[in-house]
Amino acid sequence: MLAKRIVPCLDIKDGKTVKGVNFVNFRDAGDPVELGAQYSEAGADELVYLDITASHEGRKTFTELVKKVAAHINIPFTVGGGINELKDVDRLLSAGADKVSINSAALRNPQLIEDITKNFGTQVCVVAIDANYENGEWLCYLNGGRIPTERKLFEWAAEAENLGAGEILFTSMTHDGVKEGYANEALARLADERHIPIIASGGAGKKEHFRDTFTLGKADAALAASVFHFGEIGISELKTYLRKEGINVRI
Repeated sequence: MLAKRIVPCLDIKDGKTVKGVNFVNFRDAGDPVELGAQYSEAGADELVYLDITASHEGRKTFTELVKKVAAHINIPFTVGGGINELKDVDRLLSAGADKVSINSAALRNPQLIEDITKNFGTQVCVVAIDANYENGEWLCYLNGGRIPTERKLFEWAAEAENLGAGEILFTSMTHDGVKEGYANEALARLADERHIPIIASGGAGKKEHFRDTFTLGKADAALAASVFHFGEIGISELKTYLRKEGINVRI
């Protein structure tokens, strides 16, 4: 059985790590290179860096940041934000990233998933889905949770896998930053229906939430931000706890 992964996520705005609640009200969480190095040393399995304001100028800044991160950490990391075409992927992989995460661009142009996997391999392409639970449905959103679409979570995840996505990163906007646990029911359904790894995101507040998303939610990896950035949960203590709970994690 594959080990479950613990994945700190760093949202980058103007070169700094920030963290919000329900996709708004951001506060500064520190230097992204230093944080990444700390997480790498502490035993994180992977990192995710998201350029949440990926303007044209921001992309240049972000590329330089990716180069610095690659020089300071020794674990795989994924980058996302503003990736709209193959040359964006090439630029970020050349800067040292291991994978790219695409979200809005994939919803607008699903062919991008297939193009990335054909050119760079399935393992490079993570399809991120931001969805909100509304009137009994999980609806997908564009532009960092700002624009609702008609697309439904489970249908879109199926299409993404069919087009070649290597992983699905599902963030519940309903649960994001409120620290009351992950959307385990939806995650379990994704895990049952799909044949690629599912990364849980949105809702981590205590160690038990990680345990539950691996057991009840059947997630392959758990992504979190504020509980790590603000020192509420240490990665080594979390992994020790999970191991005691019978969950296979790398220590």
